[in-house]
Amino acid sequence: MEIDVDTERLRADLEANGHIGEVEAEVGWGRTVLTATDADRQARDRFLDRLEAAGLTVRVDPVGNVAGRWVPESADPDAAPVAAGSHLDSVPEGGIFDGPLGAYGALEAVRAIRESPVEPVRPLEVVSWTEEEGVRFGTGLLGSSVASGVRPLEAALARTDGDGNTLGEELARIGYRGEATIDPASWAAWLELHVEQGTVLERAGVPVGVVTAIAGIANCDVTFEGEANHAGATPMDERRDALAAASEFVLDVERGARERVEAGHEAAVGTVGSLDVSPNANNVVPGRVEATTDQRDVDPEVLRELIDGAEASAERIAEERPVAVEFDHYRLTEPSRMADRCVAAAAGAAERAGLGRLEMHSAGLHDTANVANVTDTVLLFAPSEDGVSHNPREWTDWADCANATRVLAGAMADLAT
Repeated sequence: MEIDVDTERLRADLEANGHIGEVEAEVGWGRTVLTATDADRQARDRFLDRLEAAGLTVRVDPVGNVAGRWVPESADPDAAPVAAGSHLDSVPEGGIFDGPLGAYGALEAVRAIRESPVEPVRPLEVVSWTEEEGVRFGTGLLGSSVASGVRPLEAALARTDGDGNTLGEELARIGYRGEATIDPASWAAWLELHVEQGTVLERAGVPVGVVTAIAGIANCDVTFEGEANHAGATPMDERRDALAAASEFVLDVERGARERVEAGHEAAVGTVGSLDVSPNANNVVPGRVEATTDQRDVDPEVLRELIDGAEASAERIAEERPVAVEFDHYRLTEPSRMADRCVAAAAGAAERAGLGRLEMHSAGLHDTANVANVTDTVLLFAPSEDGVSHNPREWTDWADCANATRVLAGAMADLAT
């Protein structure tokens, strides 16, 4: 059964949320809602009010994750629920859709199911995760990582912001350090709706993306140690130029990703996005460079090849150039596969709604990547105008918001009946 949603009700929710933490922008609509700030408290308070107004029972866990639960009369209250949602925090001067569309879209989906003839046999839950963006406390997907067992609670609560405030202290200050349990492992399924943050759907002219895999991410710190010396007085054959060595590494990382794309692994990407050059003076041969990589793919074997290629590049450069190289592969988030039955539910919902869909991968991480470790999941995308995100110019047409929410609602209903 196709389940309709109330476009104007969804729009009103997103616009009202967009005014919380609103910032001036020359173009677009910007908001800054960092975790456990006063703006975050306002956003959470409003979200709880809307959950309760829709008849959901609200609870908050110790890391500030929020969940609203609806148990239909047709449902077994002890059955594993179907859950959906996203996050309410933002980057500084972000847009109004990244995160809130998924949180309020999940609420609208539950409201639409309640207003339909569908009789779910499972409870439905709407969730907002804490600190998805990772801006204030230095690590993203924080709330979902705790709930999914990826990160210890105490380690999360002990994280500090730039002023030395801990997450635990700040959550308590705004009234959102709860005591309830939110356990994704107890869910029958999890669904997240998000703006694409790219142009794949827009270019294809398709209103809904059904994600089949979320790319894994590898980060490496690589240090090139040479010798700082006078840029004019040091002969070329006597230089130990750390930046010249690092430049070779940057190109090798790029080349490694391009070669895998040419071999058919279109999700492969490789970036050196951070260089710290010392002493960073125009008349001094650089003596030290610290570089950080970001490499991604949906295939764990390909991701490992990208990492191995970067390490081989560092070793080769150390042999061929008069520099010392240290290579530290400090982070690996494995790729996440979406569950076939959840993908099928989303595809079926799109078909019933008469909407085109495109199966695709997600290059960006989302809370679903953590939840996928403990239950069946699917991630849905709505188109992003010009692919802009984390920016006041971020925009998704209201019709696209509603269409993606229709698919979300249909998939939730399918998985809950």
